[in-house]
Amino acid sequence: MARQPRLHLVSSEQLAAAEAEIVDRSRRIEFYMTEYSVELLAAKMDRGEFVIPAYQREFTWEPKRKSRFIESLIMGLPVPFLFFWEMENGRLEIVDGSQRLRTLHEYIVGGLELGELDELPSLQGTRFADLSTSRQRKIKNRSIRGIVLNEHADDQARFDMFERINTGSKVANTAEVRRGALRGPFLDLVLELSRSALFAKLAPVSGKSERERIREELVTRFFAYSDGLEGYRERPAQFLFEYTGRMNERMQADPNLVAAYRLRFERMLDFVQRAFPLGFRKPTNPNSTPRVRYEAIAIGSHLAMRDNPAIFDQVPDTAGWLASEEFAETTTSDAANTRAKLQGRIEFVRAALLAAA
Repeated sequence: MARQPRLHLVSSEQLAAAEAEIVDRSRRIEFYMTEYSVELLAAKMDRGEFVIPAYQREFTWEPKRKSRFIESLIMGLPVPFLFFWEMENGRLEIVDGSQRLRTLHEYIVGGLELGELDELPSLQGTRFADLSTSRQRKIKNRSIRGIVLNEHADDQARFDMFERINTGSKVANTAEVRRGALRGPFLDLVLELSRSALFAKLAPVSGKSERERIREELVTRFFAYSDGLEGYRERPAQFLFEYTGRMNERMQADPNLVAAYRLRFERMLDFVQRAFPLGFRKPTNPNSTPRVRYEAIAIGSHLAMRDNPAIFDQVPDTAGWLASEEFAETTTSDAANTRAKLQGRIEFVRAALLAAA
């Protein structure tokens, strides 16, 4: 006898709530499709009609990748969509596609010389101007599609779009898009503190991670999580984005907050330097900074000093519990972004420091 499928009942209240969420989110997403010829894209880049946000300017493709992209374009292979934000002045800020557009412009207008090619080796060492007039026209006539999120979309809608289209991509991470979308005094403070020499010593990162502004992410997490997890729904990117927007507004209204938050971070670093010989590093990998370990030590230390200010002037013995299996298990990366895990690792360090005081 065939088994009957198990009924999955959904309440009318749940369906109503889902419908309300869909309508609300959809209202924030306003976009239109467009299609540009390569010739027009290069011309618009040349005239400065496309704006490259600050968080993307330092990322430049290496010569081989540029050549491979142009080779793909000449061969007629599909080029991924371009994504833009429409600015109030009508210019388009590039959300995704900065490298493609810069490479196109460099090839069509700037005299880019192609390097080693896999499929079209005869074009190695050539420039666009070297091609026949007919081939130049054919390349210029190729088109690339784009999606433009218009000026009425709010900051959260823009962030959601960026986060989703870059899933699985490292074009830019959430620290970088916050930097571009939420300029203000809090972001300025985050950038300043992320460049601290002491922070770099205590929280070493790889060259790749440094280019991806991981220290900016760590600074933001320190402030956001130490101010409380109200509203945290296990989506760190959204939580940090909303927190950053609020803090920009608060610091604009009360500039004295900048100094207070700077002191909070600097006191934490000072304490960590004295109490944790390896800083935020693991003994088994002293050249990197695991995010979960950083969150536990940095925020746990701050909360312990908040609860007992005398701890700041002490050098508690941390060696025993730092090497314990319990701490290792608490700072595992498994399900690291769940609220329970996040609170658990922070509370572990806070309680251990208070117990040693």
